[in-house]
Amino acid sequence: MIDYIEDDEIPVFLINGFLEAGKTQFVSYTMGEDYFQIEGNTLLLVCEEGETEYDDEELGDYNTKKMIIEDIDELKKVKLEKLNEEFKPDRVIIELNGMWDPARIELPDKWVLYQQITIMDGSTLDSYLANMKALMGPMLKETELVIINRCDGREMSELSDWKRKLRPMLQKGSDIVMENKYGEIPLETLPEELPYDIEEDVIEIKNEDYGIWFFDCKDNPERYKGKKLSFTARIMKSERFDKSYFVPGRMAMTCCEADMTFLGYLARYNDIDAFGDGAWVKLVAEISIERRKEYESIGPVLNVLSMALTGPIEEPVTF
Repeated sequence: MIDYIEDDEIPVFLINGFLEAGKTQFVSYTMGEDYFQIEGNTLLLVCEEGETEYDDEELGDYNTKKMIIEDIDELKKVKLEKLNEEFKPDRVIIELNGMWDPARIELPDKWVLYQQITIMDGSTLDSYLANMKALMGPMLKETELVIINRCDGREMSELSDWKRKLRPMLQKGSDIVMENKYGEIPLETLPEELPYDIEEDVIEIKNEDYGIWFFDCKDNPERYKGKKLSFTARIMKSERFDKSYFVPGRMAMTCCEADMTFLGYLARYNDIDAFGDGAWVKLVAEISIERRKEYESIGPVLNVLSMALTGPIEEPVTF
């Protein structure tokens, strides 16, 4: 999201999640915290009502006006401008219906999306991951923070699996927080459970494990610095790349068939001209961490040691 807003801009906090995930409890708790207090007025737009309701007296103490939104079309610019004129809020909180696509919201001028948080219920998350990924993708695409509550009784391996499956649906830099009745669970204690041996002389990445490697390398690039690895991928060339550079990668489906993306890191190979764009290859490469204009920052670069043509393999990568 953004780190700073102008004095005449109105920050919007978007709280997303499926029904009964704990959105209302989260908003009520946050509004009572000292760091969230403001002198002006808050407009709270509630887009679905679950079993937990807001305390109107408590909302009054926080100078908060609640409005019920029954249809996504009520979150269009023209209608929100009328609410802005009527209530003149200094801050807006939107508790969104988890079945609605956040991309359909049209904010008025001077309303600025300051933070988007998604709340998930650990007791039902497995079911949503198995059956409703198509809805989770739009929900998580622009989320800055995911909070998974009610993780009590879950094995650490299950929490690690959730993290691995959610990470591809999130933007770079987004955080995942998991909580049980005792509070936040330190994610650094989660087992890695990588499906390959990171200490092998040449790490063999199986076809079905490509996505796991890609995102682990993205989150932990220093872990792979100086390591050699081997995998099968498709070549992508571009005139924008410097001579000898290309991207070997795989198509991935992060949430549904409509959300396909090519996952790969920049690579260099002096003999790349011998291979056509789109060719399938098996390569061995050593990873370095470099600052590249293609990344607009630092990132992994594959220094290819050998490469040979192969036949196509099954796609897309899934998580």
